[in-house]
Amino acid sequence: MSYTALAITLLFVLIPLILSKTLHLQLEKDTIIATIRSIVQLLIVGYILKFVFTSDGYLYTGLMIGLMVLAATLNARKKGSHIDGITWKLVVTFLTVEVITMSILIGLNVVPATPQYMIPLSGMAIGNAMVLSILFLNRFSSEIEAYEDQIELILSLGGTPKQAIHRQLISSIKASMIPTIESQKTIGLVQLPGMMSGQIIAGADPIQAVQFQLLVLFMLLSTAALSSVILGFLSYPTLFNKQMQMIHEKFSGE
Repeated sequence: MSYTALAITLLFVLIPLILSKTLHLQLEKDTIIATIRSIVQLLIVGYILKFVFTSDGYLYTGLMIGLMVLAATLNARKKGSHIDGITWKLVVTFLTVEVITMSILIGLNVVPATPQYMIPLSGMAIGNAMVLSILFLNRFSSEIEAYEDQIELILSLGGTPKQAIHRQLISSIKASMIPTIESQKTIGLVQLPGMMSGQIIAGADPIQAVQFQLLVLFMLLSTAALSSVILGFLSYPTLFNKQMQMIHEKFSGE
């Protein structure tokens, strides 16, 4: 693709800008910032990946994955500021997802242990875990606020924090996983994944492209479950004090 063709694609950015201005959505600034950031970040990452791929070193691969975990953590922790230690909880969640994912893919020789495979697949796994973590934290906060009286009632009757918050925790985990599950139900019918389409456009065999896309889909399903469950069970205990009472101040100002 030429730079001229790339510039023409900015018409796709112009459409939401016009709609936002016309309907007074006040999203013009965010849209422009998102566009500029995506251009700058992707160009920088492109040059970094070119260097990492040519160097073919595990040190740079590890640093790249570490940068992904750091960026995902900084972005997701804004949604869980009311949870003590949310930063390290997110780091543990993302690292666990990464270790399990790469252990299966590389340990069972599904893909070779090269930067060309490890970095893109790690980015997909960590990125999906980040989105699912944000969805979980948003839903979890809403569930607790909506059913605060019910939680207090269970605690007053002698229930443990785990028993009191079990329904809200499970509901939040399920809600955060639904988008991933539903998107997989219509994959290939409603949408053709960008990665698979890109491989086919580049001349790859369609069957091989489909096989690799299935690998990614199954991996993302696993990351959805792992990230929601791990973060959920790490987070809920910090909402209660040592006397097994709910700390209401956690949700003040939410």
